[in-house]
Amino acid sequence: MFSSRLPKDLSPSPFFAELERAKACAKKDAAEDGLSFIDMTVSSPVRAGLPIDLNAAVDEGRESFGCWNPDAAGWKSAREAVVEYYRERGGNFTAGQIILTASTSEAYSVLFKTFCDPGDVILTPMPGYPLLDTLAQLEHLECAPYFLQLRRERKGPSAKLRDLKKSAVLEPKANHKFTEPAEVNSFRYVLDTDSLLAAPERAKILLLVSPHNPTGHCVSREEWNAAVRFCEENDMILVVDEVFGDYAFSDKVSRTWKYVFGLCPPEPSLSQSSPSKSFLTEGRESIHCRFNDFWDAGGGDFINLPENGPKCPIFWLNGLSKAVGSPQLKLGWMAFYAPRERFEEIRAALEFVEDAYLSVSAPAQALGSALLKQSAAYESRVKERLLQNWQTLREAFPAKYCPEVLGGWYAVVRLGEDDEDLTLRLLREKHVLVQPGFFFDFDEDGWVVISLLQEPALFKEAVRRMADR
Repeated sequence: MFSSRLPKDLSPSPFFAELERAKACAKKDAAEDGLSFIDMTVSSPVRAGLPIDLNAAVDEGRESFGCWNPDAAGWKSAREAVVEYYRERGGNFTAGQIILTASTSEAYSVLFKTFCDPGDVILTPMPGYPLLDTLAQLEHLECAPYFLQLRRERKGPSAKLRDLKKSAVLEPKANHKFTEPAEVNSFRYVLDTDSLLAAPERAKILLLVSPHNPTGHCVSREEWNAAVRFCEENDMILVVDEVFGDYAFSDKVSRTWKYVFGLCPPEPSLSQSSPSKSFLTEGRESIHCRFNDFWDAGGGDFINLPENGPKCPIFWLNGLSKAVGSPQLKLGWMAFYAPRERFEEIRAALEFVEDAYLSVSAPAQALGSALLKQSAAYESRVKERLLQNWQTLREAFPAKYCPEVLGGWYAVVRLGEDDEDLTLRLLREKHVLVQPGFFFDFDEDGWVVISLLQEPALFKEAVRRMADR
């Protein structure tokens, strides 16, 4: 009766059924003046007390709510707002490189429909977010893993001291003196580029997640170069999920599109030393960038495609869900690069798929244009919360149990014990809800995943209970 796309059994596993029962008991006990219940899996900024103000955006966009101007790529005005979002962060996409979707999940679906046939393979990170496997399965695709490895790095006293002084989470009080720490070990996840070589023959897409959910790994330039080279050699598509891209809090890493395009000045300017050209975009001032980076797709449709760029198509996925903490508005996008000789056919194929659905609503596009103007201020507000909670966590657990987080909303902690037993015991005895590591395909027991979004006082209390287990 049902499609083979669906799992054969849709009922919850015995573990998750028991987890729901334990959660209900913990909440009931808390309501009866027992130990308070703390949800350390919270992923919604609204639920964590970090909503964005929608009033101004609604007032600004209201007149467009009733409009119907179908465009397979999305309204030009909304795509220009996405371009401005990147420009504020040093990026230089143009509106012709933006495709709007109803969500990041839909963007995956569009890419899978455009580039894959049933039975093809998507390379996904392990550990990793389980939704990726579900989205592939719903398109009759298979997932094959590549791996993130936990690496120990020795860091001398001077380097450690510099990191502490530079850290945005430490705000020394007056007359505070830093004490030179002893040599320490730093643990963080890195991309095992050699594991890419085990890719099946029918692999079509390499999916990177940066910042990564749940490990907090961000793709370095060295890792990026290896991934691009792999895709070029195997005629594959490179997709980067950067929904947490605004929330990287380390100068060790960069947004991966900067590895392709370099940077344009945040304000229009001409350089005497390098040829440049001014490009007018709808409703905006002109942008001045290196002349050779821009390609005229016809009719003055200038696209930022560096002449000597990668030989594989690359897509960056993002949306309002994290950029302005508004998953309920259902607006995502993909920004893309392709070699000049393939760009138009790829854009036409994407728009063919998008035109079959036209799923992005007028209110979402109108609100998106208005809300993205607030994204930088919102990013700062959320990042302050993330950094504060990350500092709390790493002060509570030694580095070997709490790998370094370079960005994102999540962290992982290794507490030992069986994942299922540990998760249920923390919930029953400590009234703290975490996610078990097996849910993300960690290769060993004892890992739990927690959100860094929770209100700081609650987060600190939950970490204390976890450390005192």
